[in-house]
Amino acid sequence: MTDKLEKPEEKPQDAGQSAYNHICPECHTGMLHLEYLTYFTWLNDELITVPNFPSWVCDVCGKREYDTHAVSWLNMLLSPNTGRKPKLRRKNLPGNLNRPQPPG
Repeated sequence: MTDKLEKPEEKPQDAGQSAYNHICPECHTGMLHLEYLTYFTWLNDELITVPNFPSWVCDVCGKREYDTHAVSWLNMLLSPNTGRKPKLRRKNLPGNLNRPQPPG
């Protein structure tokens, strides 16, 4: 007999699953798990679909919450100003305000 205590073996997590397991805010019973679904959104008059979009899905009620970082990234990509140089704005300098000019 040895005096060493062995650690119980840890269960390996699925490669696609994250450590983010929270209780569902809708049903307060299920757990949110990472799944990759098709995301739909409108851009002006066009329907945009994004396959394999990360979302958190409740295993009891099915509520879906899309990953906030992925939604922010997608909004940046779909922005109409993406890829354009920012326009430099001129400062509006006051014109001649009928001030006396130095002799010159």
